[in-house]
Amino acid sequence: MTAPAEDACILCRLIDGRLETSRVYEDQDVVAFMDYQPVNPGHVLIAPRRHAPLLDDLDETTGVAVWRAGQRLARALRRSALRCEGVNLLLSDGEAAFQEIPHVHLHVFPRYAGDAFRLSADWRPREREELDDAAAQVRGGLATLLT
Repeated sequence: MTAPAEDACILCRLIDGRLETSRVYEDQDVVAFMDYQPVNPGHVLIAPRRHAPLLDDLDETTGVAVWRAGQRLARALRRSALRCEGVNLLLSDGEAAFQEIPHVHLHVFPRYAGDAFRLSADWRPREREELDDAAAQVRGGLATLLT
């Protein structure tokens, strides 16, 4: 019997076969299938079999499996007959990062000159002091993981 969160999760239902998918890869840790709203033809989603809403909920071994599958599928896209001049790997973690489904998943999709996908932001160089301050804060977060 599935847990209530897993029963409500669309990715869990896709993974366990309650909903139809066009699978391209699976192993003991992850399942990969075509995104039904692709950025470009060949857009694949990779999700861990075990329900994990956020990266913080995912064990590192499974996280490695997700990224390993992502690298394999990026290679596969480049070697396929699909148009693929580059590949994006995109993982959104949390609502503020535009994660729409609360189950970790990695998007792997082919890119080519002139396609419609865009990322935009206020990308500009920062002062060293600001970068050093942010680095110290990240190290502080790492320290909590290592204790």
